[in-house]
Amino acid sequence: MSKQYFRRVPNFDYVTRSNNIDNISQYTQVKNLFKRGKLRPDIEDNLLFFDKYNIIGDERPDNVAFKFYGDSTLDWVILLSNNILNLQSEWPLAQTEFEEIMLDKYGSYDNLYNGIKTYETKEIRNSLNQIILEKGIGISNTWDTGGGFVRKVSTASDGSTNVTYYYEYYDVGTSLIVEVFQDKLITPITNYEYEERIENNKRSIFVLKPRYLNVVFNDIDEIMTYKKGSKQYVSQTLKRGDNIRLYG
Repeated sequence: MSKQYFRRVPNFDYVTRSNNIDNISQYTQVKNLFKRGKLRPDIEDNLLFFDKYNIIGDERPDNVAFKFYGDSTLDWVILLSNNILNLQSEWPLAQTEFEEIMLDKYGSYDNLYNGIKTYETKEIRNSLNQIILEKGIGISNTWDTGGGFVRKVSTASDGSTNVTYYYEYYDVGTSLIVEVFQDKLITPITNYEYEERIENNKRSIFVLKPRYLNVVFNDIDEIMTYKKGSKQYVSQTLKRGDNIRLYG
């Protein structure tokens, strides 16, 4: 049975703004998009209610919903489980779309694939096999820790704009100062690699286990139901806004 999200969203009578109407009390009925469903905290904060999943290829939320629930209209459960509001920016792009957007962003294939976006540290261990510099720390190409275990000590130029940086670190195993070249310490990350990582990070999502679906359905129905007491209340599925034309 289809469990479409927007069928659950209640309606709102919005006074018609058009001047070409016969009756100043005329309303237009719209969906109340200010009503938004969410998972209850005891579910949202408990990983036991979810399975981890890695989005494959160009899979969309409806594809994932069909794979897990046998119902593509439950794509909203997938989005709700990951607090995704903007599908364009928070869900991984299709590969062709990703390539087009990246090419437009960076201007050329050469800049996209060969241009350097940032640098990351390589792992450095001392003679006692202790890690003194973690791998994968994002840095600039003029990175300098300013002290501590690793610091920049000198530079050399080949006469052009190219500069070689030399670094040193204190080896607690030998009590020696060890000097290393920049390429032993940091790795360049291209524009494409940088953007691809961002997309790949979006692929790791949580999927609500099927046996808890009815709990979510009941909660959403409760959230979306209007309660008596407001002067705008018409029914459990309809509210009516004030008609400011009557007071003009």
